[in-house]
Amino acid sequence: MIYCMGDVHGNYEGYCQLLQDIRFNDSDTLYTIGDIVDRGSDSMKVLLDMMVRPNVFPILGNHDYMAYRCLRWLSENITEESIKNMSADKLEKISEWLYNGGETTLAEFKKLDKEQQEAVIEYLGEFTLYEEVTTKQGDFILLHGGLPDFSPEKSLDDYDVEDIVWSRCNYEEVYFPDKYLVTGHTPTRNIRSDLGEKMNDRIFRKNNHIAIDCGSGHGGVLAVICLDNMKEYYA
Repeated sequence: MIYCMGDVHGNYEGYCQLLQDIRFNDSDTLYTIGDIVDRGSDSMKVLLDMMVRPNVFPILGNHDYMAYRCLRWLSENITEESIKNMSADKLEKISEWLYNGGETTLAEFKKLDKEQQEAVIEYLGEFTLYEEVTTKQGDFILLHGGLPDFSPEKSLDDYDVEDIVWSRCNYEEVYFPDKYLVTGHTPTRNIRSDLGEKMNDRIFRKNNHIAIDCGSGHGGVLAVICLDNMKEYYA
């Protein structure tokens, strides 16, 4: 079976519970829609578990992108002199990451040994920008955020990394009439609020969109959807 998991945000307990609930095994495939890290307290536990599972395929989210960039800089030999010489742009990006929930991730990262730190950084650098999946339910495009200035003629490879991980979809618009677009990034309660619907932390499915960030990093729940039968799971 093929599954897709919403924004985890360091929710190791929910992550483990969902793997148990779907009875995840070696014959299954799991895609994570981005934002494995930040806000929650166990980002490193989630990453270390994912790293040893060859059938888990992580897609890049904006928080993973920030963490990868900043942890590379911060894992270098940091001295008073090197901090003085760090560019204003780097310092600003580190500050932005920490402000947006990176403090817990950095604190966890510092507790790892050097070998684990290097492995985590390498793994974050391997996250893909999008994935395309086909099941008996249809064709799916999986990505974290959105497709700004969308045109059906524009290749997914023509979008910048920051465009896809930071932008948000217009959930009132059908992007692909013959495909489902599976995204995270925007909590589904916010999508429903914007559309004048009753807010809840459940997967949003409309206009060929499947939005699966059910607010794990914002007091909501962590979600998984099975792309073979569209069954939903929550923890």
